[in-house]
Amino acid sequence: MDHLSVAAPASVIVLGLIVWLGAVWLCWQNWRRSGNPRAAGRLELVRFFLITALVFTLFRPEYVQRIERTAAPEIAVLTDASDSMKTRDLVLANKVVSRADWLAAQRQQQFWRPLESHAKVAVEDFAAPTTNQNAIVGTDLNGALESALNRHKNLKAVLLLSDGDWNTGKSPLGVATRYREQNIPVFTVGVGRETPVPDLALENVSAPAYGLFGEQIAIPFKVVSHLARDVKTTITLVDQFGELNKKDITIPAKGEVEDAILWSPRAVGEVTASLKLPVEPEEGIVENNERTFHSSIRVEKLKVLVVDSLPRWEYRYLRNALSRDPGVEMHCLLFHPDLGPGDGPNYIQSFPNTKETLSPYDVVFIGDVGIGQGELTEKDAELLKGLVEQQSSGLVFVPGRRGREASLLQSPLGDLMPVVLDEQKPAGIAMQNESLLLLSSAGKRHWLTRFDLDEERNDELWKQLPGFFWSAAVEKSRPGSEVLAVHSAMRNAYGRMPLLVTRPAGTGKVLFLGTDSAWRWRRGVEDKFHYRFWGQVVRWMAHQRHLSEKEGVRLSYSPEAPQAGDPIFLQATVLDEAGFPIEQGPVVGKITSPNGRAERLDFAQLEGGWGVFKSGFNAQESGKYKVEISSDKHGRHLTTEIQVAQPLIEKQGLPINSQVLREISAITHGANFSVDDFNKVISQISLLPEPKPMEKRLRLWSDPWWGGAILFLLTLYWIGRKWWGMV
Repeated sequence: MDHLSVAAPASVIVLGLIVWLGAVWLCWQNWRRSGNPRAAGRLELVRFFLITALVFTLFRPEYVQRIERTAAPEIAVLTDASDSMKTRDLVLANKVVSRADWLAAQRQQQFWRPLESHAKVAVEDFAAPTTNQNAIVGTDLNGALESALNRHKNLKAVLLLSDGDWNTGKSPLGVATRYREQNIPVFTVGVGRETPVPDLALENVSAPAYGLFGEQIAIPFKVVSHLARDVKTTITLVDQFGELNKKDITIPAKGEVEDAILWSPRAVGEVTASLKLPVEPEEGIVENNERTFHSSIRVEKLKVLVVDSLPRWEYRYLRNALSRDPGVEMHCLLFHPDLGPGDGPNYIQSFPNTKETLSPYDVVFIGDVGIGQGELTEKDAELLKGLVEQQSSGLVFVPGRRGREASLLQSPLGDLMPVVLDEQKPAGIAMQNESLLLLSSAGKRHWLTRFDLDEERNDELWKQLPGFFWSAAVEKSRPGSEVLAVHSAMRNAYGRMPLLVTRPAGTGKVLFLGTDSAWRWRRGVEDKFHYRFWGQVVRWMAHQRHLSEKEGVRLSYSPEAPQAGDPIFLQATVLDEAGFPIEQGPVVGKITSPNGRAERLDFAQLEGGWGVFKSGFNAQESGKYKVEISSDKHGRHLTTEIQVAQPLIEKQGLPINSQVLREISAITHGANFSVDDFNKVISQISLLPEPKPMEKRLRLWSDPWWGGAILFLLTLYWIGRKWWGMV
């Protein structure tokens, strides 16, 4: 049954034969006219074989081997055992059951029995949950089909019963082409309904890795509704001590809500808390109405430096707000243009102009001060830039009417400015009428601007705050910046003037407040909004620096709330015994995964002289990763843990992915059915003819050995011409 075949069209074959005959005639003529018939005959013979091989290659020859099947044909029945099959959306005996229960009932009836008279039937589960709770579990349709194809050598057909929720592995359409090449049809049955189950799902809760005791921590969450009506409900935050907070939310019909609830921890240490949604009467799934999260609650003292030139009202009230904050250690540097540096409690007389004296500060405020005599120097600006970009500190610009911020634009700090200033108006813009800060859509959701849990109420509070009569002249925000609030009256070619803007810089954050009148928010309410705003600014900007630290070593990592499968980037800052950033390593680390496997990490030093070293690893499973960092040369060691969450890959309540099931069937020349037509698929598989003999095709025209033989003949011909002097 073995034979050669050609795949080239007839026109190519005819043209090739004409070329071959012409080449044969030329070989004959060259041999006849040659003065050395013996040598010429050998060369022309080699050329004849070479031309014959080349022309034959153009015909695309294939060696076909037909293999008769002697074993009994096999039918593989693949049943989906993933967690998404727990979705209750099917009716069985007048009762709503899960997809898995429907499959179990069919298996109990041994629905494949009619097929056993035609073939050997193998029933196999795939995507079953593993006993390792930390492993990533998902549905790999490609892996299931490929495994069946490799294990069963005489497949007649495959019956795939699944909801089509393919979420890991390669596309199953790739292996479907292999089934088509071997004439093996795949019949698919979509187990489930094609519309979502009526449900409310608490889909995402993003808690920070740590929080400070005594502060309010924002816990963002996302709720998705598959109900046909608006739902007014209350989300509840509870911990081991009981209920902590509640928040009323309204979820639109078949919509979603992203919001945050405030959490005030009651104890220091590792805390486990949960967010809960009440179950609506028509919900089909109740398990996704609650999410648990973990966080570490600590007591920290944040170091803040305030630098300004004149004791303006904003400076005075900002200084008071920070000095009265029990979680803040505040230092002031006042460059008074006439009186010299300010003096008094918490004042310093000069700018910390070395890395070791500046690096302890978590947040630095730059007021109406610039580069010049009696103010900051270029070196100071360079140090501030390194502090933000490499030490994860925060930098806050609060310009004033002297317009000294304009001189910063030509310094290294100009690269950190979140906005583009109008250099034609360095003194800013004074107004006769009071103006307000209007929150942008991003500002309404941002934790920095949160004075009330309710977004609409919070927006109203900002509109009721006392306004300002002066602002910096801002043209627009810079790329990568996030505008939180704009001027209520001033517009330019780019739209409303941005006045409250944030921007990431390296591993740190930068904030720009384009007015010096936040102190006016105290009118009638004293410290309520003014102190809260600046307290939130300091904690938000310093958060990254205190993820994990020990004397002489500080570790930050990104993302802060990693999930299994994410790459985790580590940044370690190491100081020597004198408190100076170390100039060279080595700094090494060790990662111990939840299963006990250890991995060595080498940290690479960043340029800049801040003692910063970077490394990273991939979190392959969920659980607690033990991180150890050491610099034996300088006697620095740190051990901490990073909690890696299990991603929610297998989601319940989603409709079946009928499209991928239909495509698999179409490619393999099978058929797709719903659960209502389940009996039809058994009948159709029973009518399939016996498998045809298998064919193995060796494509000679693309085989490396064939190409090597042609290359050998070319080499032999060239050497022969040189040997006999026939150039």
